[in-house]
Parts: sequence; C-alpha cells; structure tokens
Amino acid sequence: MRRVLTIDRMWTDSSSSSLSASWLAGFTVCLSLIVSIGAQNLYVLRQAVQGRHVQACVLWCVLSDAVLIGLGVAGMAQLLGDSPVLAHYLTLGGAVFLFAYGAFAWNRALFAPQAGLQVSGRAERGVMGVLGALAVITLLNPHVYLDTLVLIGSIGARQDGGLKWVFVAGATCASLLWFVLLAVAGRQLQGVFANPRAWRWLDALTGTMMFALAWWVASGLAGAD
Repeated sequence: MRRVLTIDRMWTDSSSSSLSASWLAGFTVCLSLIVSIGAQNLYVLRQAVQGRHVQACVLWCVLSDAVLIGLGVAGMAQLLGDSPVLAHYLTLGGAVFLFAYGAFAWNRALFAPQAGLQVSGRAERGVMGVLGALAVITLLNPHVYLDTLVLIGSIGARQDGGLKWVFVAGATCASLLWFVLLAVAGRQLQGVFANPRAWRWLDALTGTMMFALAWWVASGLAGAD
C-alpha cells in the first residue's frame, strides 16, 4: 500500500496534462500491483504449462482488468466506499472463495499429484469451461476489486478530463504485458512440469497462498466489526 501511495503522490504532483505522463502513470501503477502470485495468475500459469486455451485466458484477464479499472475511474471506487454493507459481503464471499480454492489446491497436492498431467485420457474442458472457471476466480477474488476498482481506479480518477482514459489505456497495456509474459513463462516451464512432483509443489504453493489471503481478508472483517 505504501508503494502505491508513493506512486500516486509522484504522479498527481507532476504535470498530469501530458498524455505520456498519464499513460505512464497508469502503466506503472497497474504493473506494480499485478506482478504477484495470486489465484488468477496461478490459474493462467497452469493453463500455459498445459498449453490449453492460453490466448483466451490472456484476453479475458486483460479485458477484465480494463473494464474493472475503467469502472473504478468512472466512480465505482467511490460507490464501494459509500456502501460498507456491499463491501462487507463482497469481502466475506472473497474470503470463503479463497479458502475453498486453497483447499482444492492442497487436495491435488496431497492426493492427486498427477492431476496436472492428466490432460489426455479424459474429456478436456472446452474454452468456455476454462474461461468460466477463470471468470469465477477473477470476479470472486476481493483482491481484484481492491487493486482495480479501488486503488488503481481511485488514482486514475484524479487525472484531468479525458486523460482518465489515457491512464486506463496505460494500465491495460501493463496488464497485457504481464499476462503475455506469464503465458510465455508457462510455455518455457512445460518441461519442468512433466514431473508430477513439480505439480505437487505448485499446488502446495497455490494452497498456501490462498489460505494466507483468506486469513488476511477474514482478519480485516473481524477488525471492521
């Protein structure tokens, strides 16, 4: 949070009348927040390693980021701030989702270490099934809203006039760069994940991260009460 506030102060104090400054502000703020290990990123990485509908996953992630950031810039961040009940239930649902996602990941790590390798020999999910799961992971994760609607959106809303949308364009470019790099990394790691043990470690890491995030979100609810 401190890093975001520093970037925010740096760009709002500078000349925001410049197109390049607004674009670079959006790019920098967005990239500083999305480069992390989270549910969405790990799902995209998993699909890239398996080589399954990767382009569709990247397109969904970039478009969803663009839409959510745009909504934040247009005023959704203010709406969430003025509606504590909505924010409470959104956060509660996110904590439950994160815990459940972590439990499924640990189940794979402990009892189904070859689940990542079992692409052939059973019905493979089509693109709509893969995108449906990704949509659930994206839209039920409170961190997505915190990053896009609240933090990035509120910073972008301070840009002057039409420069708000230049800011959104810069943030969208950062999202595109990150997810393309993630897809390329997944392709390069296909050899590593030919070993079931690598999937076990990835699922264990995923589960641990999701449990930690669920605890963090739930502790925030307890503090608010």
